[in-house]
Amino acid sequence: MNLVIALLSTRGYITAEKIRSSVAGYADSASDEAFSRMFERDKNELRDLGIPLETGRVSSFDPVEGYRINRDAYALPAVELNGDEAAAVAVATQLWESPELINATQGALLKLRAAGVDVYPDAPVAIASPAGSMGLRGSEDVLNALLSAISAGRAVEFPHRPSRTEPYTVRTVEPWGVITEKGRWYLVGHDRDRGATRTFRLSRIGDEVKPIGPTGAVTRPDGVDLRDIVAAAVADAPSGVRAQIWVAEGRATALRRAGTALGARRLNGRDGDVIELDIGTTGRLAGDVAGYGADAVVLEPSSLRDEVLERLRAHAGERRR
Repeated sequence: MNLVIALLSTRGYITAEKIRSSVAGYADSASDEAFSRMFERDKNELRDLGIPLETGRVSSFDPVEGYRINRDAYALPAVELNGDEAAAVAVATQLWESPELINATQGALLKLRAAGVDVYPDAPVAIASPAGSMGLRGSEDVLNALLSAISAGRAVEFPHRPSRTEPYTVRTVEPWGVITEKGRWYLVGHDRDRGATRTFRLSRIGDEVKPIGPTGAVTRPDGVDLRDIVAAAVADAPSGVRAQIWVAEGRATALRRAGTALGARRLNGRDGDVIELDIGTTGRLAGDVAGYGADAVVLEPSSLRDEVLERLRAHAGERRR
Protein backbone atom coordinates (compact mmCIF):
# COMPACT_ATOMS: atom_id res chain seq x y z
CA MET A 1 0.00 0.00 0.00
CA ASN A 2 2.82 2.41 0.82
CA LEU A 3 4.40 1.67 -2.56
CA VAL A 4 1.12 2.39 -4.37
CA ILE A 5 0.75 5.68 -2.52
CA ALA A 6 4.28 6.75 -3.43
CA LEU A 7 3.91 5.83 -7.12
CA LEU A 8 0.52 7.53 -7.39
CA SER A 9 1.78 10.71 -5.75
CA THR A 10 4.61 11.53 -8.16
CA ARG A 11 4.26 13.43 -11.43
CA GLY A 12 7.26 11.73 -13.03
CA TYR A 13 9.15 8.49 -12.63
CA ILE A 14 10.79 7.73 -9.28
CA THR A 15 13.96 5.65 -9.03
CA ALA A 16 14.29 2.45 -7.04
CA GLU A 17 16.82 4.12 -4.74
CA LYS A 18 14.41 6.90 -3.83
CA ILE A 19 11.69 4.33 -3.25
CA ARG A 20 14.03 2.41 -0.96
CA SER A 21 14.85 5.50 1.11
CA SER A 22 11.34 6.96 1.19
CA VAL A 23 8.79 4.15 1.38
CA ALA A 24 8.21 2.41 4.71
CA GLY A 25 9.35 -1.22 4.72
CA TYR A 26 12.24 -0.99 2.27
CA ALA A 27 14.82 0.91 4.31
CA ASP A 28 15.29 -2.06 6.65
CA SER A 29 16.49 -4.34 3.86
CA ALA A 30 19.65 -6.11 4.97
CA SER A 31 21.39 -5.65 1.60
CA ASP A 32 20.96 -4.36 -1.94
CA GLU A 33 20.12 -7.89 -3.03
CA ALA A 34 17.44 -8.22 -0.34
CA PHE A 35 15.88 -4.93 -1.38
CA SER A 36 15.96 -5.96 -5.04
CA ARG A 37 14.14 -9.22 -4.29
CA MET A 38 11.54 -7.45 -2.17
CA PHE A 39 10.99 -4.71 -4.75
CA GLU A 40 10.66 -7.17 -7.65
CA ARG A 41 8.16 -9.22 -5.64
CA ASP A 42 6.05 -6.14 -4.88
CA LYS A 43 6.14 -4.92 -8.49
CA ASN A 44 4.97 -8.31 -9.73
CA GLU A 45 2.20 -8.34 -7.14
CA LEU A 46 0.98 -4.91 -8.25
CA ARG A 47 0.91 -6.02 -11.88
CA ASP A 48 -0.94 -9.23 -10.92
CA LEU A 49 -3.55 -7.04 -9.22
CA GLY A 50 -4.01 -5.11 -12.46
CA ILE A 51 -2.39 -1.91 -11.20
CA PRO A 52 -0.86 -0.09 -14.22
CA LEU A 53 2.80 0.12 -13.15
CA GLU A 54 4.91 1.93 -15.75
CA THR A 55 8.66 2.25 -16.23
CA GLY A 56 10.56 5.04 -17.96
CA ARG A 57 13.52 7.38 -17.81
CA VAL A 58 13.55 9.74 -14.85
CA SER A 59 14.32 12.66 -17.19
CA SER A 60 15.77 13.39 -20.61
CA PHE A 61 19.09 14.07 -18.89
CA ASP A 62 19.03 11.00 -16.64
CA PRO A 63 19.00 7.53 -18.23
CA VAL A 64 18.20 5.81 -14.90
CA GLU A 65 14.97 3.80 -15.00
CA GLY A 66 12.15 4.91 -12.76
CA TYR A 67 8.62 3.81 -11.88
CA ARG A 68 5.15 5.32 -11.57
CA ILE A 69 1.47 4.38 -11.68
CA ASN A 70 -0.59 5.81 -14.51
CA ARG A 71 -3.22 7.78 -12.57
CA ASP A 72 -5.69 7.93 -15.47
CA ALA A 73 -5.55 4.17 -16.02
CA TYR A 74 -5.71 3.51 -12.28
CA ALA A 75 -8.79 5.65 -11.57
CA LEU A 76 -12.16 3.92 -11.26
CA PRO A 77 -15.50 5.12 -12.63
CA ALA A 78 -18.32 5.94 -10.22
CA VAL A 79 -19.04 2.94 -7.99
CA GLU A 80 -22.42 1.92 -6.57
CA LEU A 81 -22.16 -0.22 -3.42
CA ASN A 82 -24.71 -2.47 -1.77
CA GLY A 83 -25.02 -2.63 2.02
CA ASP A 84 -22.41 -5.37 2.54
CA GLU A 85 -19.93 -3.71 0.20
CA ALA A 86 -20.40 -0.35 1.90
CA ALA A 87 -19.76 -1.99 5.27
CA ALA A 88 -16.47 -3.42 3.96
CA VAL A 89 -15.42 -0.01 2.66
CA ALA A 90 -16.31 1.54 6.02
CA VAL A 91 -14.01 -0.91 7.80
CA ALA A 92 -11.21 -0.06 5.35
CA THR A 93 -11.81 3.64 5.98
CA GLN A 94 -11.37 3.11 9.72
CA LEU A 95 -8.04 1.35 9.05
CA TRP A 96 -6.95 4.13 6.68
CA GLU A 97 -7.59 6.74 9.39
CA SER A 98 -5.61 4.80 12.00
CA PRO A 99 -2.61 6.77 13.37
CA GLU A 100 -0.20 4.00 12.35
CA LEU A 101 -1.11 4.08 8.66
CA ILE A 102 -1.58 7.83 8.42
CA ASN A 103 1.83 8.49 10.01
CA ALA A 104 3.58 6.04 7.69
CA THR A 105 2.03 7.39 4.50
CA GLN A 106 2.46 11.04 5.43
CA GLY A 107 6.07 10.35 6.36
CA ALA A 108 6.68 8.73 2.98
CA LEU A 109 5.29 11.73 1.08
CA LEU A 110 7.34 14.13 3.18
CA LYS A 111 10.48 12.13 2.40
CA LEU A 112 9.66 12.16 -1.31
CA ARG A 113 9.27 15.93 -1.28
CA ALA A 114 12.48 16.33 0.68
CA ALA A 115 14.26 14.17 -1.92
CA GLY A 116 13.14 16.54 -4.67
CA VAL A 117 10.37 14.37 -6.07
CA ASP A 118 7.49 16.40 -7.51
CA VAL A 119 4.46 15.19 -5.54
CA TYR A 120 0.92 15.78 -6.76
CA PRO A 121 -0.88 18.42 -4.67
CA ASP A 122 -3.91 16.09 -4.55
CA ALA A 123 -1.90 13.05 -3.49
CA PRO A 124 -4.00 10.19 -2.03
CA VAL A 125 -2.98 11.10 1.53
CA ALA A 126 -3.05 14.79 2.42
CA ILE A 127 -0.24 16.09 4.60
CA ALA A 128 -2.38 18.03 7.05
CA SER A 129 -3.24 18.43 10.69
CA PRO A 130 -5.52 15.69 12.06
CA ALA A 131 -7.54 18.39 13.81
CA GLY A 132 -9.25 19.16 10.50
CA SER A 133 -10.43 15.60 9.94
CA MET A 134 -13.60 14.38 11.57
CA GLY A 135 -14.16 11.14 9.66
CA LEU A 136 -16.12 8.52 11.54
CA ARG A 137 -14.46 8.67 14.97
CA GLY A 138 -16.79 7.45 17.69
CA SER A 139 -19.61 6.42 15.31
CA GLU A 140 -18.29 3.09 14.01
CA ASP A 141 -20.85 1.00 15.91
CA VAL A 142 -23.67 3.27 14.77
CA LEU A 143 -22.59 2.93 11.14
CA ASN A 144 -22.35 -0.86 11.33
CA ALA A 145 -25.81 -1.13 12.92
CA LEU A 146 -27.36 1.16 10.31
CA LEU A 147 -25.74 -0.65 7.39
CA SER A 148 -26.98 -3.98 8.74
CA ALA A 149 -30.51 -2.60 9.00
CA ILE A 150 -30.36 -1.12 5.49
CA SER A 151 -29.10 -4.42 4.07
CA ALA A 152 -31.90 -6.31 5.86
CA GLY A 153 -34.56 -3.77 4.87
CA ARG A 154 -35.60 -3.06 8.45
CA ALA A 155 -36.64 0.15 10.20
CA VAL A 156 -34.57 1.45 13.14
CA GLU A 157 -35.05 3.32 16.41
CA PHE A 158 -32.27 5.44 17.86
CA PRO A 159 -31.68 8.40 20.18
CA HIS A 160 -30.80 11.59 18.30
CA ARG A 161 -30.06 15.20 19.20
CA PRO A 162 -29.88 18.19 16.81
CA SER A 163 -26.74 19.53 18.55
CA ARG A 164 -24.42 18.64 21.43
CA THR A 165 -26.23 21.06 23.74
CA GLU A 166 -29.70 19.57 23.23
CA PRO A 167 -31.17 16.40 24.79
CA TYR A 168 -31.69 13.14 22.93
CA THR A 169 -35.09 12.15 21.58
CA VAL A 170 -35.97 8.73 20.15
CA ARG A 171 -36.55 8.71 16.39
CA THR A 172 -38.07 5.96 14.27
CA VAL A 173 -36.66 5.90 10.75
CA GLU A 174 -36.90 3.79 7.61
CA PRO A 175 -33.24 3.94 6.54
CA TRP A 176 -32.42 4.29 2.84
CA GLY A 177 -28.66 4.76 2.91
CA VAL A 178 -25.59 6.35 4.47
CA ILE A 179 -23.75 9.11 2.61
CA THR A 180 -20.56 11.10 3.28
CA GLU A 181 -20.60 14.85 2.63
CA LYS A 182 -17.80 17.29 3.47
CA GLY A 183 -16.03 14.72 5.63
CA ARG A 184 -19.12 13.78 7.67
CA TRP A 185 -21.44 10.77 7.60
CA TYR A 186 -25.22 11.09 7.28
CA LEU A 187 -28.16 8.71 7.41
CA VAL A 188 -30.96 9.39 4.93
CA GLY A 189 -34.41 7.92 5.33
CA HIS A 190 -38.10 8.37 6.04
CA ASP A 191 -38.71 9.70 9.54
CA ARG A 192 -41.94 8.07 10.72
CA ASP A 193 -42.28 10.54 13.60
CA ARG A 194 -42.13 13.54 11.25
CA GLY A 195 -43.75 11.87 8.26
CA ALA A 196 -41.03 13.19 5.94
CA THR A 197 -37.59 12.54 4.47
CA ARG A 198 -34.82 13.46 6.94
CA THR A 199 -31.04 13.35 7.27
CA PHE A 200 -29.22 12.55 10.52
CA ARG A 201 -25.54 13.16 11.21
CA LEU A 202 -24.09 9.92 12.58
CA SER A 203 -22.07 11.73 15.26
CA ARG A 204 -25.38 12.93 16.77
CA ILE A 205 -26.99 9.49 16.91
CA GLY A 206 -26.70 7.66 20.23
CA ASP A 207 -25.04 4.25 20.50
CA GLU A 208 -28.30 2.26 20.83
CA VAL A 209 -29.48 1.71 17.25
CA LYS A 210 -32.28 -0.87 17.41
CA PRO A 211 -33.68 -2.59 14.30
CA ILE A 212 -37.46 -3.03 14.39
CA GLY A 213 -40.09 -4.61 12.21
CA PRO A 214 -39.85 -7.42 9.67
CA THR A 215 -36.97 -8.01 7.27
CA GLY A 216 -37.50 -6.62 3.78
CA ALA A 217 -40.16 -4.12 4.85
CA VAL A 218 -38.05 -1.05 3.98
CA THR A 219 -36.84 -0.19 0.48
CA ARG A 220 -35.47 3.01 -1.00
CA PRO A 221 -38.09 4.69 -3.23
CA ASP A 222 -37.32 4.74 -6.94
CA GLY A 223 -35.72 7.92 -8.22
CA VAL A 224 -34.47 9.08 -4.82
CA ASP A 225 -30.94 10.56 -4.99
CA LEU A 226 -29.45 10.30 -1.50
CA ARG A 227 -26.50 12.53 -2.32
CA ASP A 228 -28.74 15.37 -3.49
CA ILE A 229 -30.81 15.09 -0.30
CA VAL A 230 -27.74 15.29 1.93
CA ALA A 231 -26.16 18.12 -0.08
CA ALA A 232 -29.32 20.19 0.26
CA ALA A 233 -29.59 19.48 3.99
CA VAL A 234 -26.01 20.48 4.80
CA ALA A 235 -25.58 23.26 2.26
CA ASP A 236 -22.94 25.86 3.08
CA ALA A 237 -23.85 29.11 4.82
CA PRO A 238 -25.23 31.72 2.42
CA SER A 239 -22.77 34.08 0.82
CA GLY A 240 -22.16 37.17 2.90
CA VAL A 241 -22.48 35.52 6.31
CA ARG A 242 -19.62 36.73 8.52
CA ALA A 243 -17.90 35.19 11.52
CA GLN A 244 -16.22 36.97 14.41
CA ILE A 245 -13.15 35.23 15.80
CA TRP A 246 -10.83 36.19 18.62
CA VAL A 247 -7.17 35.50 17.87
CA ALA A 248 -4.34 35.67 20.40
CA GLU A 249 -1.73 38.37 20.04
CA GLY A 250 1.01 37.31 17.65
CA ARG A 251 -0.82 34.10 16.69
CA ALA A 252 -3.02 32.75 13.86
CA THR A 253 -1.31 34.87 11.23
CA ALA A 254 -3.15 33.25 8.31
CA LEU A 255 -6.55 33.98 9.87
CA ARG A 256 -5.53 37.58 10.53
CA ARG A 257 -4.56 38.06 6.89
CA ALA A 258 -7.87 36.62 5.67
CA GLY A 259 -10.03 38.74 7.99
CA THR A 260 -10.75 42.34 8.92
CA ALA A 261 -9.62 43.60 12.32
CA LEU A 262 -12.45 44.91 14.52
CA GLY A 263 -10.38 45.85 17.56
CA ALA A 264 -8.39 44.59 20.52
CA ARG A 265 -9.94 42.38 23.18
CA ARG A 266 -8.67 40.48 26.21
CA LEU A 267 -10.05 36.95 26.52
CA ASN A 268 -9.38 34.47 29.32
CA GLY A 269 -6.46 36.55 30.55
CA ARG A 270 -4.81 36.79 27.12
CA ASP A 271 -4.40 39.80 24.85
CA GLY A 272 -5.67 39.50 21.32
CA ASP A 273 -7.86 40.93 18.59
CA VAL A 274 -11.30 40.27 17.16
CA ILE A 275 -11.38 39.74 13.41
CA GLU A 276 -14.27 39.32 11.01
CA LEU A 277 -14.25 37.17 7.88
CA ASP A 278 -16.59 35.42 5.47
CA ILE A 279 -17.65 31.97 6.57
CA GLY A 280 -17.59 30.55 3.05
CA THR A 281 -17.34 26.78 3.46
CA THR A 282 -18.26 26.13 7.08
CA GLY A 283 -16.37 22.87 7.36
CA ARG A 284 -13.16 24.32 5.96
CA LEU A 285 -13.22 27.40 8.21
CA ALA A 286 -14.00 25.24 11.26
CA GLY A 287 -11.00 23.07 10.43
CA ASP A 288 -8.75 26.11 10.03
CA VAL A 289 -9.85 27.61 13.35
CA ALA A 290 -9.61 24.30 15.21
CA GLY A 291 -6.04 23.90 13.98
CA TYR A 292 -4.99 26.90 16.11
CA GLY A 293 -6.36 25.40 19.34
CA ALA A 294 -6.70 27.96 22.13
CA ASP A 295 -5.15 30.70 19.96
CA ALA A 296 -8.39 31.16 17.99
CA VAL A 297 -11.90 31.30 19.50
CA VAL A 298 -15.14 31.67 17.52
CA LEU A 299 -17.36 34.35 19.05
CA GLU A 300 -20.19 34.04 16.51
CA PRO A 301 -22.12 32.48 14.91
CA SER A 302 -22.88 29.69 17.38
CA SER A 303 -23.14 27.08 14.61
CA LEU A 304 -19.52 27.65 13.64
CA ARG A 305 -18.45 27.65 17.30
CA ASP A 306 -20.18 24.28 17.83
CA GLU A 307 -18.46 22.87 14.75
CA VAL A 308 -15.02 23.93 16.01
CA LEU A 309 -15.70 22.55 19.50
CA GLU A 310 -16.80 19.23 18.02
CA ARG A 311 -13.56 18.96 16.05
CA LEU A 312 -11.46 19.79 19.11
CA ARG A 313 -13.29 17.22 21.25
CA ALA A 314 -12.80 14.55 18.58
CA HIS A 315 -9.09 15.34 18.38
CA ALA A 316 -8.76 15.29 22.17
CA GLY A 317 -10.51 11.92 22.33
CA GLU A 318 -8.15 10.49 19.72
CA ARG A 319 -5.10 11.66 21.68
CA ARG A 320 -6.42 10.04 24.87
CA ARG A 321 -6.82 6.75 23.01
